[in-house]
Amino acid sequence: MTIHDRSITEKATAFSRSYAAIVGTIGWLVLGLQLYLTTTLAIKNGLTLWVGIARYFGFFTVLTNILVALVLTLPLLRPRSRWAQFCVQPSVRTATAVYIVIVGAAYFLLLRQLWNPEGWQLLADRGLHYFIPIAYVGFWVAFVPKAALRSRDLLGWLIYPLVYSIVALSRGAIFNWYPYPFLDAAKLGYPQVLVNVALLFVAFCVVGLLLIAIGRLLSRAVRKGTHAG
Repeated sequence: MTIHDRSITEKATAFSRSYAAIVGTIGWLVLGLQLYLTTTLAIKNGLTLWVGIARYFGFFTVLTNILVALVLTLPLLRPRSRWAQFCVQPSVRTATAVYIVIVGAAYFLLLRQLWNPEGWQLLADRGLHYFIPIAYVGFWVAFVPKAALRSRDLLGWLIYPLVYSIVALSRGAIFNWYPYPFLDAAKLGYPQVLVNVALLFVAFCVVGLLLIAIGRLLSRAVRKGTHAG
């Protein structure tokens, strides 16, 4: 590696860290805002603070945005920790991209027409469902190594949405509260909900395979550019 190449690499690393820090910080701020709004609404509706907190953590959107914020900021704050090393793995960062793409796409296609947020809730809504998904995908495209991605990685990526679905349906059966209309077994019945979950898993698989394919293409383009240089 020449001095010029080393300089370019160092600048790219510095830019990726700055990008991760900015997007991650915005992510935490938006998550904090949404926590305040959710708990305030719960109390206003006669529920307890703890119910509000429990419902906040019941949304796949919130959990996935927390994952994005952790993947972006933990390696910066505690780079030598075991969890930070886990977060920097290309497979983990790509799985996170799959999840946050589903968050944005599902909201845009299925949920945005169901309500009309205003004020601070509009800001939180746009941050969680649009800004963070787009910004994180940009991070993935620009900075995450993709050469080692394989189709078999997809099986591991499905564990998180599978566990979430089981927990959400179980809690809904116990407390009669479902975070999303397409999971509401009390109204739709379990056969329809299971069909909905199956369709979502198909979407996870399609997005996952698409990102793996894109990753391979980008890796080949980088290798060709390197050899040409």
